[in-house]
Amino acid sequence: MSDEQIPQDSKLTTSKRRWAAEGKFLTGRVSRPEAERLPPGQHLVKNWPVLDLGQQPVIAIDSWKLEVRGLVETELDLNWAAFHALEQSSMVSDIHCVTTWSRYDNKWRGVATRDLLDLAMPKAEASYVMLTSYDGYTTNLPLSDFAAEDAILATAWEGLPLTRDHGGPMRLVVPHLYFWKSAKWLRRIDLMPSDKAGFWEKNGYHMYGDPWREQRYSED
Repeated sequence: MSDEQIPQDSKLTTSKRRWAAEGKFLTGRVSRPEAERLPPGQHLVKNWPVLDLGQQPVIAIDSWKLEVRGLVETELDLNWAAFHALEQSSMVSDIHCVTTWSRYDNKWRGVATRDLLDLAMPKAEASYVMLTSYDGYTTNLPLSDFAAEDAILATAWEGLPLTRDHGGPMRLVVPHLYFWKSAKWLRRIDLMPSDKAGFWEKNGYHMYGDPWREQRYSED
């Protein structure tokens, strides 16, 4: 499914476009991760709110596949068994959503992005990644951020399999960026020589998305 096929008139999508146009939630306050754990404009929650584009794809484990394409030495096509045969890692990290909620100390299990990249072997000219999900959602980020030490392709949260509403059977988690960069229902990773906007980036959101710099919306 392409970006053009994603339902763009859902209540959430319409609201978030308006927020981007209005600069909603921006505080103008500067915060740094070493000095303050909670980024500016955020509030803590104990639950895990569910946000999506209005559809949650049903993905059968026996047909699930992860593709890695683009500027790599070895293209990957991993089914569920092959993905779970890779080294499994456990990590604990915080979530910061652009809609102003944060949740501390989430326990993840899955495949570290660095371990996946070790298999694919990015070419020297690879600098960015484009993520594509089973619902057609796309988002972009620098390769160096995708390969962060605590970035993980998660299949479990808090000791249980990741549920469909939170991106199961597998989603990306990149803790140091706003959570729209951590694509749910991930099916394809493309390594690229230059940056390219994904779904929300085309709809008024920032190309990078650093919570501590309040990079919620486009600077254009």
